[in-house]
Amino acid sequence: MSVAIAGAAESDLGLTGKSILQLQAQAVGRALADAGLALGDVDGLATAGAGRFSAAQVADYLGLRPVWTDSTFAGGSAFEMYVARAVQAIEAGQCTTVLITYGSDQRSARSRSLGGAVDPWTPEAQFETPYAPLYPLSYYAMAAQRYLHVHGRGREFLAEIAVAARAWALLNPAAFRHEAGPLTVEEVLAAPMISSPIGALDACLVTDGGGAIVLTSADRARDLRRPPVHVLGYGECTTGSSMSQSPDLLRTGALVSGRAAFARAGLRPDDVDVAQIYDSFTITVALSLEDLGFCGRGEAPDFVSGGRIAPGGSFPLNTTGGGLSSCHPGMLGLLLLVEAVRQLRGDCGARQVPDAKIALAHGTGGILSSHATVLLGTEEALP
Repeated sequence: MSVAIAGAAESDLGLTGKSILQLQAQAVGRALADAGLALGDVDGLATAGAGRFSAAQVADYLGLRPVWTDSTFAGGSAFEMYVARAVQAIEAGQCTTVLITYGSDQRSARSRSLGGAVDPWTPEAQFETPYAPLYPLSYYAMAAQRYLHVHGRGREFLAEIAVAARAWALLNPAAFRHEAGPLTVEEVLAAPMISSPIGALDACLVTDGGGAIVLTSADRARDLRRPPVHVLGYGECTTGSSMSQSPDLLRTGALVSGRAAFARAGLRPDDVDVAQIYDSFTITVALSLEDLGFCGRGEAPDFVSGGRIAPGGSFPLNTTGGGLSSCHPGMLGLLLLVEAVRQLRGDCGARQVPDAKIALAHGTGGILSSHATVLLGTEEALP
């Protein structure tokens, strides 16, 4: 049995004044309407970030009694992981229709924190916390500093990633920075430094927002309201929570998750028409591009140059404006999937990638800790 995404939607984004559960309910209602389904059709639920028992809390709020749930908390990659789990559950007959949903009120709550207390026996507590790093920014800054040193590059290529994200946001009316105007490399480099070499415009936004997708069997999805978007492949890898214990700051779990997803789908990086790659920071994009196989090690600076990842470029990347310029509600992974679905359906208006048939969504969680890759395709992309 093959599995497809039958519905996808965002909640309100930006500064909403809504609670986490209100944002989730809004996204769920929109996604089910998109699919032509009702809450009564749902028997599976995957979610995180709503509390200690996220699946139970969201199910209770929505009035669901699911027979399958997942509330794995792995940071921004969790939602790509949920796609794999949902596919497996539907194929195994555990459930028939799965909602993957998320919501965050970070901006309204004036908070950037998703983490809990650090246990005193962990490597983080012993070797990192005493130096009061900005979590998670200083950790990603260490990876960026290492990248610049090893490959002998300047910050300009990181700035190009932020510039391209803003260009996409200008084509997206829902983007938080839609009215802010274009960015230049010079403006990114001149922005206040937060944790060297990461400046204010190298870091993601803090916004409210949420989303939902609906998965069911491909046969059933073909009879529903919108064209099905098929799950072609998936993979994941968790490498550890402590940066002080990492053997190589420039080698991430995307190496493993990407290879697994492409192998399962029978595809190669060159087959991807549009990519949605987690952009918590500009360095996150550079490392992911290399480890997913879109370019070689140390080649990201040249790969992103010349507008390749901007509108009109040969590699459309983060077409909403991403976490850098569109929306970053604590965890972005689900919104990457929503945009991938919309691109494959041709629903994206001014930012639409022509003839997109295969899309990649890649989530990163924690301190480069968890990685999950999903490949999606239209009917034409099926083998």
